[in-house]
Amino acid sequence: MSNPAAALSESDISRVVEMAWEDRTPFEVIEATFGLSEPETIKLMRRTMKPSSFRLWRKRVSGRVTKHRKLRGFDVGRGYCPTQYKR
Repeated sequence: MSNPAAALSESDISRVVEMAWEDRTPFEVIEATFGLSEPETIKLMRRTMKPSSFRLWRKRVSGRVTKHRKLRGFDVGRGYCPTQYKR
């Protein structure tokens, strides 16, 4: 089994971490953009973050409705941040 995270550049890894931290970016968007499933994203976060930061992040995103597209209601809008779509 290949590791999709191994094929990512440093800037892609940075963007995945940034997207994972964003409350309104579902894991499905990370998978569609970078090919990383939720468990693979979690592994990447564990490898790239300090242990204390990883624990804080996991506590925050575990069960968070906005991080899982299936759990989101239709009333959850799509926020836009000018720095979100970096080139």
